[in-house]
Amino acid sequence: MVAFGKKLKERQIQEWQEYYISYKLMKKKVRQYAQQIEVGILDRRHVLKDFSRMLDNQIEKIVLFLLEQQGLLASRIAKLNEQHEALEQEPDISQITQLREAYRATGFTDYYVRTRANHPYSLLQQVLKHVGLGAVIGAISRNLHELQEHQGSYLSIYDEPALSFQDPVVDSLKAAVDRVTRSTNFLNFLAQHALIIQEELPTTTDERADDQRYHFMSLFLNLLNTFLYMVNTYIIVPTADDYSTMLGAPATVCGVVIGAMAVAQVFSSVYFSAWSNKSYFRPLVFSSIVLLVGNSMYALALDYKSITLLLVGRLFCGFGSARAVNRRYISDCVPLRIRMQASAGFVSASALGMACGPALAGLLQTKFKIYKFTFNQVTLPGWVMTVGWFIYLILLWITFREPSHETEEKSITQESNAGPAENDGLEKGLKKPLLSEGKQDDEHGDGECDGSEEAFEESRRPATSIISAYRLLTPSIKVQLLIYFMLKYAMEILLSESSVITSYYFGWSTSTVAIFLACLGLTVLPVNIIVGSYISNMFEDRQILLASEIMVFIGVLLSFKFVDAYTVPQYVCSGLIMFVSAEVLEGVNLSLLSRVMSSRLSRGTYNGGLLSTEAGTIARVIADGTITLAGYLGQSRLLNATLLPSLFICVASIIATCFTYNSLY
Repeated sequence: MVAFGKKLKERQIQEWQEYYISYKLMKKKVRQYAQQIEVGILDRRHVLKDFSRMLDNQIEKIVLFLLEQQGLLASRIAKLNEQHEALEQEPDISQITQLREAYRATGFTDYYVRTRANHPYSLLQQVLKHVGLGAVIGAISRNLHELQEHQGSYLSIYDEPALSFQDPVVDSLKAAVDRVTRSTNFLNFLAQHALIIQEELPTTTDERADDQRYHFMSLFLNLLNTFLYMVNTYIIVPTADDYSTMLGAPATVCGVVIGAMAVAQVFSSVYFSAWSNKSYFRPLVFSSIVLLVGNSMYALALDYKSITLLLVGRLFCGFGSARAVNRRYISDCVPLRIRMQASAGFVSASALGMACGPALAGLLQTKFKIYKFTFNQVTLPGWVMTVGWFIYLILLWITFREPSHETEEKSITQESNAGPAENDGLEKGLKKPLLSEGKQDDEHGDGECDGSEEAFEESRRPATSIISAYRLLTPSIKVQLLIYFMLKYAMEILLSESSVITSYYFGWSTSTVAIFLACLGLTVLPVNIIVGSYISNMFEDRQILLASEIMVFIGVLLSFKFVDAYTVPQYVCSGLIMFVSAEVLEGVNLSLLSRVMSSRLSRGTYNGGLLSTEAGTIARVIADGTITLAGYLGQSRLLNATLLPSLFICVASIIATCFTYNSLY
């Protein structure tokens, strides 16, 4: 594999070579620090201070160079303006054409804009202030407009504000700035909900392999699977309590009915993630068949009067959860240039399915029989999903194209040939960082492919077990997983017990509950648009994170029944505050996770997506179990009994966030 230093060198613009970060110098300094710490010459605090100062100098060098380039652009435009003024005195068509092309040539590409850092304290962020870029765009737009072939007109660009000036270069510049300030931030924010960790420096070979493996219909079917599964998850929520009582069980058994799917998903996520190392088509086929069978069993439980069949059917549905495959397909088979859009599509499909599930349940308010089979509001969700998965299975079989796994197999072969010695070195981590390579580097001078580069390549290999994946989790990552657990627990309590609570206190019908849940689901995308496009540009992620946790806490607190009267406005408003705040929190939480997680968790069975899925699924299982257990206290105590754990976990996550606040970037 190509060394990391060589990768950086290959991507450098030769004319700007001296203005790049000096990776080689910093690497040597790290070796020196390691040796000095080992012999006791320096302590750790001195090393951190000295290295931080050197890193600041390197970044400052880049920032000043970029500002200098902006100044050169402004200088070029000023000179072109002088030529423009001279042409106004003595017009010459050929010179006007040349000048117009010169203005276009002055426009830099969107690479400059989109590759700048987005950290709130980074000097690089200051380069993106609107003053500089806006002035360049304005100057080029105005002069190109005046040089258009409508000489003799006395109207300027400012006299016709409704008529926007169209030019490919200007449009490219505007699009680049818009992507940085709005569109890209929103898509990134939305895509990071999927927690599809990107590799830090994908090679050209990797990018070419992704292009060869990409197939639009296969990606569409992958996203359709995501949508259908989320519909399948939430379509039974409004009627689960009615189904339980029809089978002779308490209404609060709905917690077990809903949670059975999540219980099975804890295990299915692991084997589907492992299976996707070899194939994507076969796991999706298996998933569709299992879901088809599971929904059929769920629908038939009423006619067979069997609560066991009902629960087994939901377990089957959980065993058919292929969300790990959906994530892996996007991570491994979608080209980098559209991976962000595909990840955003994954999140959008999930949000749409979450809203459509309860809404569809609200429409299925009818009753009839065909032969011995009953079709009513509790069985129709199962029958509808059975038909849906059958149609999906046919489409999958006809149109899905299995991507080639040759690239991955070669990579695995190379890794297996590395030998046990290298694997042992990898497990030792960075206990002795770069010590053994120091002398080797001194002997070979400026050689790039030394031991440290090999160690870097080893460090990019995926985690091979749940234990090795756990070792990659820093304290701040563990806190983020706790927050994810908390918000999923709170949301599951709100959604799963909604039918029981609203029917007990307000006498709501199934249709009313379905409308309420659908409205909650429909807030997901608008909330993400607002946060991704605006709020995330005004505040740091960690600030939004802490504020969202506090709002979730307030929502949970307002949901408690403190007095005898419990009103609809209190329930709806507190539920809306809790749900929307949890949605904002989820976006920021996963955004932070996707940035701070090790790149070793971007591929392999035990990837970042699997870890977050397991944390969220376990939270849902515990929440649904809590509802059923609290049901033994009686429906009058159910609300407060299920909200208390949410409150305690929320307080714990806020405290943990405060302790790790300074490490959240």
